[in-house]
Amino acid sequence: MKGDLYETQLYRLYGEMGLDGMLAEYLPILIFLGIAIGLAIAMLLASVIMAKQRPNSEKISSYECGFEAFDDARGRFDVRFYLVAILFIIFDLEVAFLFPWAVSLSDIGLFGFWSMVIFLVILTIGFAYEWKKGALEWE
Repeated sequence: MKGDLYETQLYRLYGEMGLDGMLAEYLPILIFLGIAIGLAIAMLLASVIMAKQRPNSEKISSYECGFEAFDDARGRFDVRFYLVAILFIIFDLEVAFLFPWAVSLSDIGLFGFWSMVIFLVILTIGFAYEWKKGALEWE
């Protein structure tokens, strides 16, 4: 009942406004997008005009992998790069679980507290295992 009344009022309102009235409601969004695009273009042009464009050999050298590129890009990498990346992602995601838990700690009570303590113990055991195996060591 309430939905039917709402739809009837909505159709009546749009019928009175017409298509031009409905599109006029989107005018502030269009103005905002225009200003945002204009500012982005102005900042890009200002950086090209004002910045020094003199790259030296050190600026354009490779730095992502920690060593100079020496062969084909499809060459083999040491598996330790992947292990360190995976370990970082795992522990980083685990720490991300602590933020919502800390925020809602007063609401979840003792069960939530001890559940997270068990989770952290398991995480610590995994970290100790990786440390003992030498996955965190670098030559």
